[in-house]
Amino acid sequence: MSRYNGEQVLVVPRSTFEEVGYFQGQCQEGERYLQAFMKPGVASFMDREAAENDPSHKQIIAYAIFSYQGKILHYTRGGSGGEARLHDKGSIGIGGHINPIDEQQGYEGVATYLAGVEREIREELVIEGNCSQRILGVLNDDTNDVGAVHLGIVHLFELDSDNVRANESALANLRFVSPDELCGELYEKLETWSQFAIDLYKATR
Repeated sequence: MSRYNGEQVLVVPRSTFEEVGYFQGQCQEGERYLQAFMKPGVASFMDREAAENDPSHKQIIAYAIFSYQGKILHYTRGGSGGEARLHDKGSIGIGGHINPIDEQQGYEGVATYLAGVEREIREELVIEGNCSQRILGVLNDDTNDVGAVHLGIVHLFELDSDNVRANESALANLRFVSPDELCGELYEKLETWSQFAIDLYKATR
């Protein structure tokens, strides 16, 4: 029995990522990568258990960060989270995989990806008030087993209220902190993607 219960996740060939432009770390051209990945015939759904062990494909992960009056939402990954390799790490990213349930008129469309972003946020957070959002960039980290099979699309949601609470126990110690704090004493405690994401956030201000 698969430990992922047969979950299907959106992937793109690593070769496509390399054709668009390989990088290690963070890149500000998120829209360009997303449009290339979601062209007809490029992205597909793959069994997650197979994808986790197949570096010839990259699982596309929606990675949303949230700001309110210049501060960034931060939390600690609890033990009930889906990725055991990230437990107890600090994070500023909310989101996850895109699944067939998100399909909007064919999985290759950007609409499917965006539906997955919205679903992941609803599953993990309860947000009061309104927000605006934009894509900041893309994350890639081929230096570890988790990163080798994932790519993160970073979204920034700017909130008009700090009334945000966790919708699942995997998100512990939820609070807004300053970018300076994230780049200072908290930086070494962040998961690698969150380090890249806060660097990306500061670079795009």
